[in-house]
Amino acid sequence: MNIGLLGGAFDPFHKGHESLIKGALDSGIVDVVIVIPSGRNPFKPGRTMSAAPYRFYMTKEAVEKDFKGKKVFVSDIEFMYSGTSFTLTTIKEISKVSYIRAFLKSNGIKESAAEENHDFFWITGSDVLPTFEKWHEADKILGLADLLVASRPGDGVDIDEQITRLEGVFGFRPDIKTFDIKGVEAASSKMRDDNDFDKTPDSVKEFIKTHDLYNMRRVLSYVSDGTAEDFYEYSIKLYRYLGEKRLLHTLNVGLLSCKYAHIYDPALCDRALIAGVLHDCAKELDDSMQQSMAYEHSGDMFEDKKLWHSPAGAVMAEREFGVHDPEILDAITYHTTGRGNMTLLDKIVYLADKLEPARTYADLSKDRELAVTDIDAALALCIERVKKKFESRGMSIHPLTIDFMNDIGL
Repeated sequence: MNIGLLGGAFDPFHKGHESLIKGALDSGIVDVVIVIPSGRNPFKPGRTMSAAPYRFYMTKEAVEKDFKGKKVFVSDIEFMYSGTSFTLTTIKEISKVSYIRAFLKSNGIKESAAEENHDFFWITGSDVLPTFEKWHEADKILGLADLLVASRPGDGVDIDEQITRLEGVFGFRPDIKTFDIKGVEAASSKMRDDNDFDKTPDSVKEFIKTHDLYNMRRVLSYVSDGTAEDFYEYSIKLYRYLGEKRLLHTLNVGLLSCKYAHIYDPALCDRALIAGVLHDCAKELDDSMQQSMAYEHSGDMFEDKKLWHSPAGAVMAEREFGVHDPEILDAITYHTTGRGNMTLLDKIVYLADKLEPARTYADLSKDRELAVTDIDAALALCIERVKKKFESRGMSIHPLTIDFMNDIGL
């Protein structure tokens, strides 16, 4: 089979990307297109991208909806290896027989076709050709995959001229195939700057709205470079432990915690971001592991299995993510129950967990309004809702939560 690979940040995935995919398939050169959202994009370091899981799930939703029934799939290969997501590394990893055969079969490709020998094509726009030799080990990329280049009227690139130029650069004539597309004038950076996502699929618009993606991401400007880097790395590592809904939730909580910290005490922004993004890190471990870690951390303080993930999360944050700050670990430990004499960081993470943008369990408009002006009033509203829920179900309230309520005056 001929397999087209389309890599990119996809921040956001837009109709220009869809045009590339459709054009590649229509060309007849490739039988399958695999879309690969980047993990650690070498050209967009620092805080210029949304965390990898946001971009991956946003792209996956769009592809599965808009190319349903087509041989277009999304790969998480760049979550599977460490280090910068160079194109060469990605092609090496995805073309491994053990990976590509299993990937194709898991996406409905017949076993006989999946187990063929495959040829790979890196799909890109013609605009990359004038600087292609600057890519990391560009000559080796051409040894693993041909370039499949989209040409559109008025793009200003003479592809034949560029092929000749690259022959002089590399000492061999690169195998570059082309296909025509009408093209869509769509630039992700302009969309983000203008907060205008008209040129994205409907599923992407909904994803951005649900997670308030590009407004929330701006809070990363409040934290140190090291903490921002940790946030991006943790988001990739958490992909191994949490399913889609839980992972997106915990990223949202991290960013919202940072936002609240900036309002009430900017010195807490770094801690709030890390405590928030790791607060549920243990939630999808098996029950026996959660129970063991919870007991190790807090003895029999958390007997209800629904609470195990909180102290277990503190243990996991320390062991797996290298977090040793006791204030962060406490905020993780008590994010579900609360406690008496809560610190400001405790309050921030507790509240962000309840009010992150994707939460829809109740009308939270009043809570969210109060959260940015009077954190204690917002907490009182949240905990009053919790109290009513427990009372209506005849459930006992944890002693730590009672202490929390008493402090607030409930």
